[in-house]
Amino acid sequence: LPPEVEAQVKALAEEGFSLSLLVREGVPLALLAFQDTPRLEAREALAELRRLGLKPLLLTGDRETSALALGTAIGLFPEEIRAGLSPVDKLRLVEEREGRGGVAMVGDGVNDAPALARATVGLAVAEGTEAALQSADVGLLSLAALPRAFRLSRMTMAVVRQNIALAVGLKGVFLLSTLLGLTGLWPAVLADSGALVLVTANSLRLLRSRV
Repeated sequence: LPPEVEAQVKALAEEGFSLSLLVREGVPLALLAFQDTPRLEAREALAELRRLGLKPLLLTGDRETSALALGTAIGLFPEEIRAGLSPVDKLRLVEEREGRGGVAMVGDGVNDAPALARATVGLAVAEGTEAALQSADVGLLSLAALPRAFRLSRMTMAVVRQNIALAVGLKGVFLLSTLLGLTGLWPAVLADSGALVLVTANSLRLLRSRV
């Protein structure tokens, strides 16, 4: 390449651009530079996920310079970025981390499909490819919904635990009191129906939640 073109290629590569060179008979005619632009809501969503105690990790098939430029723009640290990955590499990393606990994978491309299917929970952005949507467990209209999904799931699990404790505890009390002859059959039946009403009312609180 002519020195001026080579210098431009080097400068753009260092900025994280993916480059294509159009050449005819050894003569460069055009230099095309491509770069992913981060979604507007990505940085805020990542910050919110950190506040929820989650550890983000960017998996991409892009070159390291491109991945670092994009990751830094959305608030990731260099050690939280894995670049130059094939679909198999992404799948392997998800499998490794799933052995240490639950893994949520967010993706939108064909290359994300295997990892989305393997993760504890796969979340695909609605604007993504059909392969990603088919492989995922959940579809997201936007990344802004991601922190809300985690908060709602945690709230739901808390209500489930409360309902189990409430139902089992109430029935256990009346079972014991019935065996001891302190209460009869009808109070036990009413307690069973009452437990159903209580857990239903407790569950309905989720409809009023604002996450």
